[in-house]
Amino acid sequence: MKTFFCLLGLILIIEGLPYFAFPDKMKKWVLTIQNIPENSLRIVGLMAMIIGILITYLCKK
Repeated sequence: MKTFFCLLGLILIIEGLPYFAFPDKMKKWVLTIQNIPENSLRIVGLMAMIIGILITYLCKK
């Protein structure tokens, strides 16, 4: 459980960093995402999850 919370903390740091460092660019980026088709976003999200699972698996090995 300790590892889970450490990973969750790292994810929050990585997710929050662009909003802290470049808030104006993040606003523009969020508006740009609205124009991307949902299927494309789903594919990118699925790929990110698969890569994350592979990285986690390889690091735990």
